[in-house]
Amino acid sequence: MTKDLTRGQITPLLVKFTIPLILGNFFQLTYNAVDSIIVGKFVGKEALAAVGICNPITTLIILFLNGLCMGASILMGNYYGGRKTELLNRQISTTMISGTVFSVVLTLAVMLFARPILLLVQVDPSIMDLTIQYLRIITLGLLFTFLYNFLSSTLRALGDSATPLYFLMISAVLNIFGDLFFVIALKAGSNGCAWATVISEGLCCLLCIVYIKCRVPMLCLGKKWFVFDRALLKKTVSYGWASAMQQATVQLGKIGIQAIVNTMGVSVSAAFAVVNRIDDYAYIPEQNIAHGMTAFMAQNKGAGREDRVDRGFKSGMLLEIGYGIIIFIVCFAFASPLMRLFVSDAEVIGHGVAYLRLISAMYLLPAVTNGLQGYFRGVGDLKITLLSSFINMGVRVLAAIPLVFVLDMGIEALPVSYLAGWAGMLITEVPLLLHYRRVRKGD
Repeated sequence: MTKDLTRGQITPLLVKFTIPLILGNFFQLTYNAVDSIIVGKFVGKEALAAVGICNPITTLIILFLNGLCMGASILMGNYYGGRKTELLNRQISTTMISGTVFSVVLTLAVMLFARPILLLVQVDPSIMDLTIQYLRIITLGLLFTFLYNFLSSTLRALGDSATPLYFLMISAVLNIFGDLFFVIALKAGSNGCAWATVISEGLCCLLCIVYIKCRVPMLCLGKKWFVFDRALLKKTVSYGWASAMQQATVQLGKIGIQAIVNTMGVSVSAAFAVVNRIDDYAYIPEQNIAHGMTAFMAQNKGAGREDRVDRGFKSGMLLEIGYGIIIFIVCFAFASPLMRLFVSDAEVIGHGVAYLRLISAMYLLPAVTNGLQGYFRGVGDLKITLLSSFINMGVRVLAAIPLVFVLDMGIEALPVSYLAGWAGMLITEVPLLLHYRRVRKGD
């Protein structure tokens, strides 16, 4: 069901809107984590390393598509809040057509250039062929990923964050059973996990389409699904490119870090693959609170409710800080049990625990930066999020190089480099936020 976010108490609205986002992403992360757990337990650390190496690459590709969805969702939220139905319909169809074409092109590109891409990130020759196979298979699900994320973004722009959760729950269950079938029953190794993921994504996408056709009359556009508006695409890209580049910048930074990690050996690569999964679980609620803030602010900005925009920002930041404190306690106290969920190799566990104990103390910083980015996206100023993310990842990679290759800190160098990146991000964002709010009040 669609939801008008321009009315009602703000904090309960944000919490109610955000919880399905968090749960949905947890389910999505769960079936990704299941891949790592099953591969780590039943195949081996080489296959686990291959899965971990491919993850930032595929995520980077998906984020370009999600950037388009993010730009469109901001505009759709504005149109929905302002009751501009015709513009809303044209925005939806234009985004769907352009994103589908882009997904197909990206799929073909990765299939053709898988080996050169992996050579760029310094993949160990002993696992190169294994990693190429996994990357090519997992890329086949890109179109399904876009269609699902597009439909989910559309529903969220209309105030419905709950429905996408149900489809992710189904997809997660299907993926888990698929992993068990392909890896344990068929002995298909990491390739089996890739096939299970692609199939579950396809079914999730299909279910979402059927639901919209049957239960969301507003999105039953008929022939209007084939309306392509170049002017709206240009406007979407003007919003979306900054979001896409911001997210791509983050992922390129992760790939740079992954390339550094790959020089430390297979055990460290395997440990890093595991802690990245745990990091994902830690960061996702922070990102989802920010997405909730974005949707809330987009609708209220479209409706001219500037007072609710300001109050929504304050409520969202309190939620971010509260969560950051909680996740620090959890990850610090349970670092070893969390690692043992994924892998049994003592060397891999040791590397992972050292990383988690350090990084957990810093989780409050991305909570604050995510809240700030949610605000800037919601008011339509995505260039600030791009700039701050570029500084974050640039500082992170530049700091990691001497920490690893000169000071020989090993995997413990990475949390320290992340701290430097987040500090740079805050130094950039806070003055811009204060300036932006002064200008708005002056207007």
